[in-house]
Amino acid sequence: QVQLVESGGGSVQAGGSLRLSCAASGYIHSVNCMGWFRQAPGKEREGVARISHRGTRAYYVDSAKGRFTISQDDAENTLYLQMNSLKPEDTAMYYCAAAWAGGGYCSASVADYNYWGQGTQVTVSS
Repeated sequence: QVQLVESGGGSVQAGGSLRLSCAASGYIHSVNCMGWFRQAPGKEREGVARISHRGTRAYYVDSAKGRFTISQDDAENTLYLQMNSLKPEDTAMYYCAAAWAGGGYCSASVADYNYWGQGTQVTVSS
């Protein structure tokens, strides 16, 4: 089992920044990919950013490219998402997720992730 606990959400004005954190514990060495997903009311959960084991590869949804950065601290078993130039459309519940599967690519599909955190709310006002 892997436990994931997110923190760092909040309310900011458009153009502001937030840094989300996800503390991982448990059977972490079984994880090949970790990611940040978000879900806005009435919308499907979507992958925002993913990172491979040891941070060798990172992937972003087009709307996050150039504004968000995913990173991880292996010593602290913590995943981060630095979000800059936030827009109202970034408003959503943000979830940290972990996947066993990897094979050189980290999927953006919700179904491919085995463990999920409880989520942290991000609200961006215009």
